Amino acid sequence: MNSINVSGVQIGKEHKPFIIAEMSGNHNQSLERALEIVEAAAKTGAHALKIQTYTADTMTLNIENPDFKINDENSLWNGQNLYQLYQQAYTPWEWHKPIFDRARELGMIPFSTPFDETAVDFLEELDVPIYKIASFENTDIPLIKKVASTGKPMIVSTGMATIEELEETVLAAREAGCKDLILLKCTSTYPATPENTNISTIPHMGDLFGVQVGLSDHTMGTGVAVASVALGATVIEKHFTLSREDGGVDSAFSMEPDEMRALVVDTERAWQAMGVVTYGPTEKEKASLKFRRSIYAAADIKDGEVFTKDNIKVIRPGYGLAPKYYEQVLGNKAKSELKAGSPLTYRDI
Repeated sequence: MNSINVSGVQIGKEHKPFIIAEMSGNHNQSLERALEIVEAAAKTGAHALKIQTYTADTMTLNIENPDFKINDENSLWNGQNLYQLYQQAYTPWEWHKPIFDRARELGMIPFSTPFDETAVDFLEELDVPIYKIASFENTDIPLIKKVASTGKPMIVSTGMATIEELEETVLAAREAGCKDLILLKCTSTYPATPENTNISTIPHMGDLFGVQVGLSDHTMGTGVAVASVALGATVIEKHFTLSREDGGVDSAFSMEPDEMRALVVDTERAWQAMGVVTYGPTEKEKASLKFRRSIYAAADIKDGEVFTKDNIKVIRPGYGLAPKYYEQVLGNKAKSELKAGSPLTYRDI
């Protein structure tokens, strides 16, 4: 699970989380809007801008029968025909280059999710530095092998996949030439709920397959993503739009610019806070040691006077003897005169 270099950006536990803004179909079939999304994503501090490469014909068949219709009252796309949905959501292939060029100009890493072999060949012509496999394609072994054969890093969402299915996917990717593989814990509901996300799987998945693990997050807000970083997530992917009010196929569970900016900041803070296992004062805490409690003279004490609860107290600051010695000091005599407010030391007893 060494760091993975993607266009000069390191991905790994020793580096801040790699944040992916997923445009998906939020361009609403406008190239101008797509470029505005790229610019907005760059301003949030996200590392990468991802799109999806398919056409309705590479995704499904243009057939009207129940198999090709979404029939789920809980789905955002309930009642829609698959072919028509993908016609509405796809990113025209001639838009890819201007989108990628704008992202690179703004310092972002542009890449895509291919959905068939022709998409991989097309993306190779655009020299994408990394590939993403969607959850619904994580069992498409021919596609996995095709992407892996490029030798470039792969990110695979694991929504719905069993351990056995993931093992097949990981083995296929490695055997076909992929050396740098990242799995993303994913719940394939849109939107997802925190209680259905099970991010405790992240470290288990990393140990099981010996890979970096991140999160493809369809929940609202930043809470789940921040928690996943504490569990070792190195990559966070969130759908991104200019405004949910503008509508679109994915807008309901997409982040707006201010939310993405908060995600970048909050996940980096979570990563910084992880640190290492440590006890005792840190370098920054050492200056605060003086504000601990210690034993002080609470009244003027004469040479030879007995220490009592009336003339010594455990108070702040911490320049005197530690509080653990308080009961031992009581009943002993002062070795010299002490003024009220003097810290008690071994020399005074």
